[in-house]
Amino acid sequence: MRAYALSRLAQTVLVVFLSLTAVFVLVRLSGDPVLLFMPMDIQTKDVNEFRERLGFNDPVPVQYVRFVAGAVRGDFGESLRYRRDALGLVLERLPATFLLAGTSLLLTMCVAVPLGVLSAVHRNTPLDHAGTVVTVLGQATPGFWLGLILIYVFSVKLRWLPTGGTGGLAHLVMPSVVLAAFFSARIARLTRSAVLEVLNEEYILTARAKGLREARVIGKHTLRNSAIPIVTLAGLEAGQVLGGAVITETIFAWPGLGRLTVQALLNRDFPIVLAAVFVISVIYTLSNLAVDLLYGWLDPRVRLR
Repeated sequence: MRAYALSRLAQTVLVVFLSLTAVFVLVRLSGDPVLLFMPMDIQTKDVNEFRERLGFNDPVPVQYVRFVAGAVRGDFGESLRYRRDALGLVLERLPATFLLAGTSLLLTMCVAVPLGVLSAVHRNTPLDHAGTVVTVLGQATPGFWLGLILIYVFSVKLRWLPTGGTGGLAHLVMPSVVLAAFFSARIARLTRSAVLEVLNEEYILTARAKGLREARVIGKHTLRNSAIPIVTLAGLEAGQVLGGAVITETIFAWPGLGRLTVQALLNRDFPIVLAAVFVISVIYTLSNLAVDLLYGWLDPRVRLR
């Protein structure tokens, strides 16, 4: 187990490094950000002095080597817009994103898993058909469209919820629902398929033949033995929620990492973009590692190599 964990951690370092390299190249191809932060009447010599101070006059390979040397120390430079440490600014916004992502994942698991189990247990019934319709709609509905509809209905018309920002539980409702809608549909469909497959196993028939209650058969024997694909997808979703939060945070003016990243991309604030990619890459790969380590606990037949 220890050797496997160390091997995966080494892979994590490689993934993060490659991600940062790819983003570094892409942001450099997006154009020169200097003029976005200078007055319209600035003189050419002042622009060159500013570019020289930021190191943008150096060849791209030199900039890359300097970037890698700083990234190893956790130094991604100073934000071009905020004039603050880029990584510190990203970590400052991270709790808000964690709050939104955690609430969305909790809502996803509380809704999707029971819906998938009920659809599998009551296969080909009106309940199963209704669940299928709900999951298909959840996957087919764009998040930005759903967010705008919720704002129009619950904020503009009914005036029940605030349109955006932070401040209390009411501000968290609509962003969490939007972020959870798509992922709930995927997990519910996977749960249904996994549970249906396990329900046909011989040990389930044996448990029922012994006279065990149906709730115990489903809860202890069926759900646990179908949990590996569910946990796998949930672990992947945990990382993807951070990416999905970009759109949701922008729509609802949620002051998290996603909104900060969008603003940094629009402003070509390279240090913040690279620091954000670094943090998201680490979280995503570590969540996948955690899922892999859970396999052995969920199913003793699984042997990590």
